[in-house]
Amino acid sequence: MATLDILAASPCANWVHMSDNPEPSPSAAAAVPEQSDHSHDLEIKDSVLIFRQVWEALEAEFPRSQLRFPKEIILLGGAPGSGKGTNTEFILEARGLTCPPIVVSSLLDTPEARRIKDAGMMVGDREVLGILLRELLKPEYSDGCILDGFPRTEVQVDALKQLVTKMQGLRQEFLHTPLGMHFRQPTVHIMVLFVEEKVSVERQLRRGELTKEHNDEVRRTGDGELWEERATDHDPELARRRYQVFKEKTWDALQSLKSIFHYHFIHAQGEIHEVEQNIVNELQYQSTLELDPVTYDALRSIPVASELIVHARQEMVKRLDAYQFEHGELLRRVVDFISRKLMPIIERHAISGTAHINTEDELLHDPLALAILIDVFSERGYHAVVDLHRIEVPETFDQASGKIQCRTKKVFRLSIRFEGSEIRRGH
Repeated sequence: MATLDILAASPCANWVHMSDNPEPSPSAAAAVPEQSDHSHDLEIKDSVLIFRQVWEALEAEFPRSQLRFPKEIILLGGAPGSGKGTNTEFILEARGLTCPPIVVSSLLDTPEARRIKDAGMMVGDREVLGILLRELLKPEYSDGCILDGFPRTEVQVDALKQLVTKMQGLRQEFLHTPLGMHFRQPTVHIMVLFVEEKVSVERQLRRGELTKEHNDEVRRTGDGELWEERATDHDPELARRRYQVFKEKTWDALQSLKSIFHYHFIHAQGEIHEVEQNIVNELQYQSTLELDPVTYDALRSIPVASELIVHARQEMVKRLDAYQFEHGELLRRVVDFISRKLMPIIERHAISGTAHINTEDELLHDPLALAILIDVFSERGYHAVVDLHRIEVPETFDQASGKIQCRTKKVFRLSIRFEGSEIRRGH
């Protein structure tokens, strides 16, 4: 993770340090221009001005109808060694996204950005924003994306808020046009993978050991590609400082957005399967987060299943008691029918857990008897479904007219499901 220091280095932008080394080298330090006493007056801290300049450049390059940003943006932050790289693929899968993550540090690979970084200097917020916003416009990110390494400064935090405001404005502009589907309500998730300092340092140093072993083997055999080596992965003190930079910079930037966007705190110290379960729990489907508000309003009159089943058992108990007191004889007949005619068949299917039964019994012609039958099975722990089939059966034939008189035969098809029994086989 890059350290983040804001310096007044230019009259044109705030600057963000993107080096992975917490301590600049002597040569890098010498490359930073000496600041005059009035340099503070030249520093642009106005995030509104910076964003406006970036946005105007974007509008000059693209027509408004092409300013199509992702429906969902997941801001992925995490302490060093928290497993961002390990868990990114799982997060993508959990959200149904197929595009690779956008790693901001990797985007900053323009010739100008490389020149600045190679000199140990800073890459400006304006350049970060310009490159990032153009990347977000790519069609592969239309449904959503994971954004790794943004925001990291106060300017970037404010720029994100302004971007979402612009996205909402575009949505309103195109909502009732043929292009409306391309400008959906934006959803922003903040996802923070967190581990304690001790765990972070241990994981960083372990990664350094594995990287060294791998690279030594590649150099010895000439087979494979070298992995990136970080000084912080080999020095406990540098590893601790890198963790502190995360707490003081990135952590604060993400926390400042907690009250605005959807916030997910992922405890990442356990085993991989435990962390994945924490992620699943945090990202469970919520229609208020996923759907456009207009779509949500159109559907809200239909209750969700979880609301229906909250009191389902209590309602079933009330119905069964009502059957006993108000229709006692019919309840007795239904229970007798189940016991004598259905249960022997169901018992023969105890292993599979599913029984399909056809019956023409006159009892089931009474709709109330059918309702009682289903409630009785439900109370006993079965899932019962009854499907009525009407079959036309020829009964008489008039030779003179050629007319066939049919009667309607009602066949009730019962499907009874329950937990079956597995057969254990020896080896």
